[in-house]
Parts: sequence; structure tokens; C-alpha cells
Amino acid sequence: MHEDVRANLLKRYRVTDGKGFSLSDHDPGDTKGIDVGEEEATVLLQQGVERLSELQEALFANGRWALLAVFQAMDAGGKDGTIKHVMSGINPQGVSVTSFKQPGPVELGHDFLWRIHNAVPTRGRIGIFNRSHYEEVLVTRVHPQVLDKQDLPDERRKSKFWKHRYRDIRNFERYLDGQGTIVLKFFLHISKEEQRTRFLARLDDPDKRWKFSASDLAEREFWDDYQSAYEDAIAATALPEAPWIVVPGDKKWYARLVVVEAMIDALEKLGLFAPTVAPSDEEHLVKAKKQLEAEG
Repeated sequence: MHEDVRANLLKRYRVTDGKGFSLSDHDPGDTKGIDVGEEEATVLLQQGVERLSELQEALFANGRWALLAVFQAMDAGGKDGTIKHVMSGINPQGVSVTSFKQPGPVELGHDFLWRIHNAVPTRGRIGIFNRSHYEEVLVTRVHPQVLDKQDLPDERRKSKFWKHRYRDIRNFERYLDGQGTIVLKFFLHISKEEQRTRFLARLDDPDKRWKFSASDLAEREFWDDYQSAYEDAIAATALPEAPWIVVPGDKKWYARLVVVEAMIDALEKLGLFAPTVAPSDEEHLVKAKKQLEAEG
């Protein structure tokens, strides 16, 4: 995709300052007027994946930066499919994917960012979070009784609790940026009707019924509460150093294009190239080549 087109595309969805942010300003069905068929969308995505693969190789060879892509969405929001398609052509040695489920006893015995920090990608790699530390200001806001399992001191669960959690997340992400980890946060924004359609599609397909859980339907009852929680979380944690990309998710092909272009944009801005060989090492390489050629 042309650089100017990408810049305009991402400007539409990138949130770096939460002041005045409202989810109602973001249409889940938006495609920015782009109307392509399935075949053309596949070609565009493949081109993006190929470019991302080139940039990932340079990231790995350079070894000084890392990229962390955080994915959040409502149930059936398309996280798994987006990750699968966008990362399909990337060298798996340079990528790690972490899915954060309900914390166990060990995790609950630590602060809420402990297991998150342990999963941050090392330099030279791309890290994918399929759900993340944001569950701690989403699920826990909709279902505050979940906090009871964390055994927090009573005096820490007072009126400014959520404000402090947002502060901690902002500071954590600023810290990562300062250490050379580029943070991109994707909210795959789908409509309630699209979620209903996807749930029905799962139930109608024997090969996909395993994806449906009774809890999905139960959580759907809290749709408005989750929308408010997402709106507050995005508004409170949108930073220039760690932007949110509010991705229109109703059209899967378009969501995947937005995600891959955002990752390409972030990596291209680093201006990375594979390291060059020092002149002092060049002589050794020439000798090695001659030795190997002589073996033939």
C-alpha cells in the first residue's frame, strides 16, 4: 500500500490522546470507501504480509528494538483470525504469541503486571498479546468481584483504584517504549449485530461449534458495560508512545489490512537495515568462502 494512503488510513483510527474520545465516533463497519472483492483483498493482505516479513527480518538482524502488538476485542471480535492471517508469512523464530487466560495462584500472588512483563518480547522479536493487561481494567470493571481473588489490601481498593490502574498501565507502556519496545494496541471494534451473526455462524458450523461457549452468551448481556469499559480504558491509556488503533472489525478483510499496515508503518519508521560486516571481518569472510569453494 502506498505510504500516503497508509498514513491517511491509520490517522483515521490511531488514538494518541484520549481527551474527548468516544467509541460512538468509530464505525465498526467503516472501510474508508475501499470496496474490493475477496480475491483482491487477499492479494493486498499478502503484499502487506510480505513487506512485514522483510521488516521482521531486519528487526531480528538489528537486535535493538522489539515490537509488541496487543489485541483486544469482544468475544468473536476476530483476534485469532487476524493474528493468524497477518502473521502467516512471518518467520516463527522471530515471533511469540501469548494468550492471557484467567490468572492462576502464582499470578494472583503477584502484581497484575507481573505475568505481562515476563511475556514482553526480547529485542529483535515481535510479540503478540492475545488479550493482555487490559483485561485488568475491562473484565474487572464489568465484574469487580473478580478483584476479590487478588487479595488486594482494602485500603488499595478505594475511590481512585481504576485511576491508579490506568496510571500504572501508562507508566508501564512508557517504560517499555523507553527500553526500545514499540507498543501498538489494537481494539478490534465490532458491532453487537456482527457478534450475533458470528455466534450463529459458529453454531451452524459443526467444525466451529467448539469455539462457542455458554459464557459467550452470558457476557453478551453485559455488552453496554464492556463498551463503556473499553471507552474509558482507551481514553485513559492512549499515548503517543503507545497508541490505540481502533480497528473497524465488522469486515474481517479490512480489519486485517489495517492491522498489517499499522505494523508496517511502525517498523518502517525505525529505519532498520541488516547490520553490515565490519571491514576487519571482511577478510575472514573472504577466506572462509575460498576454503568452502576449495572443498568442492
